[in-house]
Amino acid sequence: MDNMLIYIVKGLGITGRLYAFTALLSLPLGVIMALGQTSKNKILKRSITLYTWIFRGSPLLLQLFFVYYGLPVMGITLGPLTAATLTFVLNYAAYNCEILRGGISGIDKGQYEAAKVLGFGYWQTMFKIILPQSMRTSLPALSNEAIALVKDTALVSVIGIGEILRNSREIVTRDFTIMPFILCALVYLLLSSGIVLIFKYMERRVAI
Repeated sequence: MDNMLIYIVKGLGITGRLYAFTALLSLPLGVIMALGQTSKNKILKRSITLYTWIFRGSPLLLQLFFVYYGLPVMGITLGPLTAATLTFVLNYAAYNCEILRGGISGIDKGQYEAAKVLGFGYWQTMFKIILPQSMRTSLPALSNEAIALVKDTALVSVIGIGEILRNSREIVTRDFTIMPFILCALVYLLLSSGIVLIFKYMERRVAI
């Protein structure tokens, strides 16, 4: 049992790295695109709308296959973890963009007028007044995406990355026992529970 758990947890390093890179890169990218989508530039808005439509409307697994197996056909070859990270960042940035765009759109127009009276420019208004409020209202939805990301990291096993689920499946195939899947599920539940607690703490802090 101990050796089994140790081997499963070995895959936690890959899962953690993929999760960290995706979370750290997709949120700023989502913020930038959300700002672009609420701007007056029609070409920019339409380009971002097309981007979010593609990445939210197609399966993440298909996107992963396209980046890892499809790009080499065009002469672009990426390592498994690099391909997975790129795919996840692009996918989750699209979702974060829509979440934050909704948060920005929900801010009362009076906030913009008040900022104008105070002499704030567009970027000052967005970064000092609008974005902090939209981030606060978007936390529950961002929390759901953060939890979904934990589970989605299991998809990288299909391109040969030895994360938690792949390691569990190897033991099941070798030893003909279901216990590795139970242990794997417990690890995912612990990770998800930790993220839930972090976001609940953040929600309490911003509510003060």
